[in-house]
Amino acid sequence: MKYLLLTLISAILLSVSWPTYGVPFFIFFALVPLLMMEHGISKFSAYNRKSWMVFGLSYLCFVIWNIVTTGWLYGSKNPDGSHSMMAVIFPVLVNSFLYSLVFQCYHWYKNAQGTYWGLAFLIAIWMSFEKFHLNWELTWPWLNLGNVFSDYPKLIQWYDTLGATGGSFWILLINVLIFYTIRTWEAGRKRKDLIRNVSIVGVLIILPMIVSIIKYNNFNEKSSGQVNVLMLQPDLDPYAEKYSKDSLTIENDLLTLAENNSKGKIDYYIAPETALPGRGSISETAFEKSLLLNNVKGFLSKHPGSVFATGISSHRFYKNKENLPKEAYQLNPDLWVESYNTAIQVAPQQKIQVYHKGKLVPGVEIFPYMSVLKPLLGDAMLNLGGTVASLGIDKERMAFSNPYNKGRMAPIICYESIYGEFTTDYVKKGANFLGIMTNDSWWGVTEGHKQLLSYAKLRAIENRREIARAANSGISAHINAKGEVVADTFYGDQTTLFAKVNLYETMTFYTRAGDLLSRFSIFALGFLLFYFLIEKFRSKIKKA
Repeated sequence: MKYLLLTLISAILLSVSWPTYGVPFFIFFALVPLLMMEHGISKFSAYNRKSWMVFGLSYLCFVIWNIVTTGWLYGSKNPDGSHSMMAVIFPVLVNSFLYSLVFQCYHWYKNAQGTYWGLAFLIAIWMSFEKFHLNWELTWPWLNLGNVFSDYPKLIQWYDTLGATGGSFWILLINVLIFYTIRTWEAGRKRKDLIRNVSIVGVLIILPMIVSIIKYNNFNEKSSGQVNVLMLQPDLDPYAEKYSKDSLTIENDLLTLAENNSKGKIDYYIAPETALPGRGSISETAFEKSLLLNNVKGFLSKHPGSVFATGISSHRFYKNKENLPKEAYQLNPDLWVESYNTAIQVAPQQKIQVYHKGKLVPGVEIFPYMSVLKPLLGDAMLNLGGTVASLGIDKERMAFSNPYNKGRMAPIICYESIYGEFTTDYVKKGANFLGIMTNDSWWGVTEGHKQLLSYAKLRAIENRREIARAANSGISAHINAKGEVVADTFYGDQTTLFAKVNLYETMTFYTRAGDLLSRFSIFALGFLLFYFLIEKFRSKIKKA
């Protein structure tokens, strides 16, 4: 009963720490009860299968955490209008299993090498796992620990140096030190050691926050210019309207929304992810002939000096079986097609600039590890209301240049805004502000769209770039380079948001170096495993 209670306390602390409803300071000791549970079972319990007990209880902890923080996935719907149970069951169960596997590896290593080496191993393997979770095809970094302070940008201004992954390291280190403090007190009851350890923990919690507040109050980055941006929020129901309305009607409503709110000079009109065409997609080999895109050019002819950036669904046909992209699928014996979630920028007399979304939502936009899983699971596998194929991607980021001013926009599409080091590649390509095109309407009025907006603040701090975020149903927002929401909209409104967006050219240390602590942790993990194997080998030699 004691170990179950400790597990539930950790689950509650992790859950109540999370944005956008929680208090993040609980995260500093959220893992401590779980560590105490593992230590108690390993050292003092009479269970026969201790490893299974540790795994089962840690899995319970992480399942509760995942359900409370990402249970909003239940808001997504099947084609028949019912809620998609698979959309929440699969990510909750699998993600919880992965976290439990990480904790189980810590348990095994700690029992083999001792508590102190084990705690170092926990930090290294957790950090390595978070990095892995940012990059594989089942990527789901929603619960990476460094995200937890996204609603408190004033306290994490140092993310411009170490990023959100640096925040994960910070949180793990504090949890480990608190557990270490408890253990040393239980072992020796030495007041001097307790005071010293508590002081160290206090300094490590408070010092980064003090540094952050100083950076916040002294932020004086000089902008290279300013652009006027109008973010469009058409509020199309993705289940009832978006794919049933006529494409020209959808476009006309979008352009009318833009026209009616064009007061003064507009440098950028930004529409949400897949705002066009509604049902179907636009052929990339016929952009110049597209009625929809020519209508956009016609709109821009009445607004000289403006460009129009929007998300679209697009595709490209292939008739030659040779050199087919791996994501292309066959329509008939002589024709293949590759589909994309695309961002474009339209300007009169200019070639349309095109970017294909590079981070795809597992089960919705990408069939993870298709060559392995599809033969086993067929069309019924990870279909979370989306696809049984995979969209094509761009392997490199890009920045949309503007022929009329200094603006160079990063065309970030929805899910991509969760990824820190990934986003830095837009800035390295020259982006001086971040444009996020998103459709958060799939989950309804839940924490999902709020959390996705909140995570965008991290990208602003990491790169010191302002953000113009256009969301289909909200929340559209202007975020400054300190991660503060300057202005935003209400969810569910059909509206626009005007912003004067500052342009910045300087690259932060994080932009240049990326997830440095994650790479160091991977190296440390390798060293710790190598050290363990060497020790095992030496032990065998001595016994021989």
